Amino acid sequence: MKRIPGFENKSIAHGLAVILLGFAFLTSAAAAPGDGAGVQKTPGGVSYVSGGVGTDSIDRLNSLASEFNLKLVFALTSGSYVSDVKVAIADAAGKTLLDTTSDGPWLLARLPAGNYQVVATLSGNAVRRQVAVGSAKLRTVDFRWASE
Repeated sequence: MKRIPGFENKSIAHGLAVILLGFAFLTSAAAAPGDGAGVQKTPGGVSYVSGGVGTDSIDRLNSLASEFNLKLVFALTSGSYVSDVKVAIADAAGKTLLDTTSDGPWLLARLPAGNYQVVATLSGNAVRRQVAVGSAKLRTVDFRWASE
């Protein structure tokens, strides 16, 4: 192997290691739990985040769960999780506060304490739930479909 004048193999290896470590740090910092990454806010002030595909996403959502008071879980009756579920949440007066599509089988939302109608739709099949949400404790609601 021909050497490049002024460079040692060790210095190239160290340089590559620094670049890779820097990239790994930037990537993990961009998605660090608790920094609000991925949390969105509706014009009505409802904060929400969705995901849960893969262990990293599940870990991130679990770390954020204490900041929310509603957790929606989407799955088939077989137990298989599903994503791309259209979600609409309306308050007791019928005003839609959240209208989105879930990026994974979990959706976390922060709502004012009260009663809500949640409609989750998978492949045109809508499931409705009346949900009472408190101000602090996380309420989990499961939505199940026979098939996609």
